[in-house]
Amino acid sequence: MRGVWIAAMVMVVGLGCRGRAPGAADQSALQATVDSLVPQVEKAVGLTFRAKPRFAVRTKEEVKAYLLSKLSGEFPTAKIEGITAAYQLLELIPDTLDIKALLLPLYAEQVAGYYDPDSTTLYAVEGAKEDQLRLVLAHELVHALQHEQLPLESLLKDVTNADRMAASQAVLEGHATIAMLGVVLGEQAAAAGGPDALLADPDFWSQYRESVKTAQTSMPVFRSAPLILREGLIFPYLGGAEFMRWWDGQSGKGPLPSRDQLPKSTEQILHPDRYLANDGPVPVEFAEPADGVLHEDTMGELELQIWSAQLRGGGEVLDDLPLGWGGDRFRVYRTATGPALVIYTVWDDSTSARRFATLTGSRFVGRPRQGYRTDVAALSLAGRPAVRVVRAPEGWDRWASLPEAVISGASPTP
Repeated sequence: MRGVWIAAMVMVVGLGCRGRAPGAADQSALQATVDSLVPQVEKAVGLTFRAKPRFAVRTKEEVKAYLLSKLSGEFPTAKIEGITAAYQLLELIPDTLDIKALLLPLYAEQVAGYYDPDSTTLYAVEGAKEDQLRLVLAHELVHALQHEQLPLESLLKDVTNADRMAASQAVLEGHATIAMLGVVLGEQAAAAGGPDALLADPDFWSQYRESVKTAQTSMPVFRSAPLILREGLIFPYLGGAEFMRWWDGQSGKGPLPSRDQLPKSTEQILHPDRYLANDGPVPVEFAEPADGVLHEDTMGELELQIWSAQLRGGGEVLDDLPLGWGGDRFRVYRTATGPALVIYTVWDDSTSARRFATLTGSRFVGRPRQGYRTDVAALSLAGRPAVRVVRAPEGWDRWASLPEAVISGASPTP
């Protein structure tokens, strides 16, 4: 249930690298471009390739077939059904939206190149404009270099915790975005003291964020997508870049977090002080088997922030203000009269829990759904303040005995 990983296959740099020129790509010329970028990427990242990057050109039809294959593998029918049900019940998407169908035009609108961890190959899309392709290739070369340090194929296929996967993706995309900018700025940054000085300038990043958001207005499919998908798509590049800027400023840390050092939540990406304090997610679990469960996952702070913004009427997601999130888990149950959603959230303190229940929770209750009952209740999990959110059909037989949750190693809720 993650706008971030729903759009995870759309690895687009700068969100402006979409143009395509007619004619076939010149393989030898593109290979020369890749070769020329390798030392620049190594310098920008601070790591050296152990092996020469593999490179190939694919037609738009081949890329579409690849993406469709990935989509089918990553999002089987049951998962898409569960994600769609959860988003609809939370009012993050309209009931008429077909998420799977929306992804295809998003791919077509944006993809100009990609790195495939499974084949360890960097691909360029045939017909991409040369200047834009150079930008994409620089970014994707960073992913190839990352893959020599981290198991990308497993990090981006974590089906048990979407929030943790989103945090990992943010590190990878943020790291690649910073390195890409360092490569392509080149002489343009000379007046500012070089790429490193420019990338350390807060004003540069403020302008960069605005330019990315402005560029999105030229993307009809992206512009029309729900807030959860738009924000989820942007987060790895902008939020991830902010985190990696912070990471670069920490003494004694390498150019890229090791697997053990990766942030464990989007809260740690949004608020690096939580990472520094080793404030990891509280492991919330349901206390009963997954019988009748259509889908189960974790929302995380980012998605809760987007949900809160949606209930406020859309607009800006205030993710610079910590929620006090501790952990969460949700399930979508199959019922004869429609899906049922149960979410347990745990909070750092009673003030944060009360704020979530009285603001976000109250707004949610105040937007009834026909044939459904909505309940938001404050409770305690293993002595920690928690809030349970339920939206289910009025006749659901579990209303009398709602599914319970625990913090790992603790007893079920009373």
